[in-house]
Amino acid sequence: MLQKTIAVQPQLAPDHVPSQSVFGFWLYLMTDCIVFAALFAVFAVMSHQYAGGPSGKDLFEIPGVALETSMLLLSSITYGFAMLGAHKGRKGLLLSWLGVTFVLGLAFLVLEMREFSHLISLGAGPSRSAFLSSFFTLVGTHGLHVTFGLIWMAVLAIQVLSHRDLTERDMIRLTCLSLFWHFLDVVWIGVFTFVYLASVI
Repeated sequence: MLQKTIAVQPQLAPDHVPSQSVFGFWLYLMTDCIVFAALFAVFAVMSHQYAGGPSGKDLFEIPGVALETSMLLLSSITYGFAMLGAHKGRKGLLLSWLGVTFVLGLAFLVLEMREFSHLISLGAGPSRSAFLSSFFTLVGTHGLHVTFGLIWMAVLAIQVLSHRDLTERDMIRLTCLSLFWHFLDVVWIGVFTFVYLASVI
């Protein structure tokens, strides 16, 4: 007689998030890395193609960009606090830090839009030169990602509010957004260093 064996699935630790969905999201981030790598490469080629127009040294104001950078980097820290609250099962703490993160991300976007508006008012729009076309494409693509992240964050906050307790699915979604948000910070460090600082020096 054959004996049937029953596989017993080990219990997951309370702070462990099943990795299948998170791994799939890592794969998505890898494709996004390729997109941004291509945009950085295009900017590197076009960074001195001014077509008789202004250069980055003429246009970029580092103090303003540094303020944008501090907003985004600080939002990464506050999102980390939100995840700590989530792992402790404290919805109030999670939502409070998500709110702070959202405000900082929104402030970053507002400052970026003001910068774009200022450049366009000076006649330095994306059609002025190859340098400016590549600049607006790279920085604008990052800004679109931040916008998408903020929308995602707002939707997640609404979903968390609709549940009495945090569910496993909530934790997976929060973890994926955490990966996405920190990824955008890493990309922006590259933008700040390679696009702004390198153009001014």
